[in-house]
Amino acid sequence: MSPATASLSEDFLTRAKDAAEAIRPLLAPTPILRNAHLSERYGADIYLKREDLTPVRSYKLRGAANFFRKALAANPDARQFVCASAGNHAQGFAFVCAHHGVTGTVFMPTTTPKQKIYKTQTFGGDAISVRLTGDTFDQSYKAARLFAQETGAVFVPPFDHADIIEGQASVGLEILEALDEAPDMLIVPVGGGGLAAGVVQVFEALSPKTEIVFVEPAGAPSLQRSLIAGQRVTLDHVNNFVDGAAVAQIGEANFAVLGSRHPAQVILVPEDRLCETILEMLNIEGIVLEPAGALQIDALRSFPPERLRGRKIVCITSGGNFDFERLPEVKERAMRAAGTKKYFILRLPQRPGALREFLDLLGPDDDVARFEYLKKSARNFGSILLGIETPSRENFDLLKARLDAAGFVYRDITDDEVVAGVLI
Repeated sequence: MSPATASLSEDFLTRAKDAAEAIRPLLAPTPILRNAHLSERYGADIYLKREDLTPVRSYKLRGAANFFRKALAANPDARQFVCASAGNHAQGFAFVCAHHGVTGTVFMPTTTPKQKIYKTQTFGGDAISVRLTGDTFDQSYKAARLFAQETGAVFVPPFDHADIIEGQASVGLEILEALDEAPDMLIVPVGGGGLAAGVVQVFEALSPKTEIVFVEPAGAPSLQRSLIAGQRVTLDHVNNFVDGAAVAQIGEANFAVLGSRHPAQVILVPEDRLCETILEMLNIEGIVLEPAGALQIDALRSFPPERLRGRKIVCITSGGNFDFERLPEVKERAMRAAGTKKYFILRLPQRPGALREFLDLLGPDDDVARFEYLKKSARNFGSILLGIETPSRENFDLLKARLDAAGFVYRDITDDEVVAGVLI
């Protein structure tokens, strides 16, 4: 490390420590707990940094608190603030607005889970106004920036600002303060990059030997694509399922910190597989995590066993704002990822006994979860949409073999995004 780089690192650490101390009236350090279930599975010491246990159930409160602290110090008369958020930043923003007695306007996508909208209003009370604008975070962001220009309200960025990064860096400081020894590996989620940029600078200064791995949803790989291109890129399409990390472009200030990383340091988590992890942590550990909060745990599945075995690993569970109205969708996607639920179009002869012949081919553990005629007017054959659930994915191989032997015509549409998107 050059003297200039060391000086910059020390300066950031000083500011991050000041931020960590200043936010204590709003937020006590969150626990970092060894998880026996995950540790046994991977043959490692897996610790969870429980940011899902902050007052707003995500780390976003940290950055918002630090930003407001500095903004009000610079302009004590400021009374109107505005932000854009997919949900978690909004709750931190509302919480801090109430703490300081100022008013705030929150722009959120129309697709934001109801739970996050409700909690934002609860934390802010009468001082907070929520405006649902656009289908994506980036559309809400543009609307919020325009509102700030027109009204003079102070815009509070969700991730792309030095004060936000410093606040989020307090997560890294708490991890190193709580553990007797620094972890061998730290797994960090990336959406806009504020948390990652803050934590990386803390670990580079205080624990440079710790391997840092970044995680993004497969449907929103803004950091990985930018690292491959060597500059920030804007994604043409973003899958909003992981709403807390679905950002079309990583922040400029954040990429300035993360841009030297290798694309291989970024793990992309498939959204359907992620649902398995959400359900597992809920059913086995009793831990409620939103999709973005479970990313880091799911990423463990992507490593060869030898990369994890015997190592001390910290996963930052970044948020727990899960809308339970989404639970049926999560269960459905988890079963499809596990290969225990599939959808078929079956061409069934229009004659007595044909349905019975098909049903006789089902295994003892196969369950018909959906049965719907798609074409009822055909004279000789009818098309049927079938949803079948079974406890073992191998059962589908056996079922298909029996269907083939019996001469049934069918098509597996489970992974056909076009057909399944229309019919299911």
